[in-house]
Amino acid sequence: MLKIAVCVSGGGTNLQAIIDGIENQTITNTEIEVVISNNKNAYALERAKQHGIKSICISPKDYASREEFNEDFLKQLNSYHVDLVVLAGFLVVIPEQMIKEYTNRIINIHPSLIPSFCGTGYYGLKVHEGVLSRGVKVTGATVHFVDEGTDTGPIILQKAVAVEETDTPEVLQRRVMEQAEWIIMPKAIDLIANGKVTVTDGKVHIG
Repeated sequence: MLKIAVCVSGGGTNLQAIIDGIENQTITNTEIEVVISNNKNAYALERAKQHGIKSICISPKDYASREEFNEDFLKQLNSYHVDLVVLAGFLVVIPEQMIKEYTNRIINIHPSLIPSFCGTGYYGLKVHEGVLSRGVKVTGATVHFVDEGTDTGPIILQKAVAVEETDTPEVLQRRVMEQAEWIIMPKAIDLIANGKVTVTDGKVHIG
């Protein structure tokens, strides 16, 4: 059984997709051990509560320094003995020590086709604003392992989504969620839970 921690900062729509996937068995051999948020008002915490999942808030604002936060965050995470950490809209820089301890055991969902519209400054609506201002015809989402860089880790799954001429950033964001994020994040977790994902020379192999 793959034990996962899901880290979220906001509404938790990707968390909901994971919860639904586990409940309807499109994600197998997996259980959510804990939901962690840096925002005590995140609706994601309410979603966890509604499904009887343990949730905690660990906010950098409650610590004297970022070093203290990083240390306690890792300590609390380690106490749950999870196999995989899932970043589902988590707007906190992951401590370097945590990346080292959880090499190829942290995955993230990014709302574009990496390497386009990713890296520092590209998050949330900013990604979709960038897509529309550049006039690209196809965007999408990417699930990848997390390494020391920003959106630079090995890519697990990607799914393309068409950009429409009438799109606003908000409309495009919703379509990317519905047609890509909520599909490939649960699929990636299921693949990992069933031993189908390996990383060799910085590239993911599925099978």
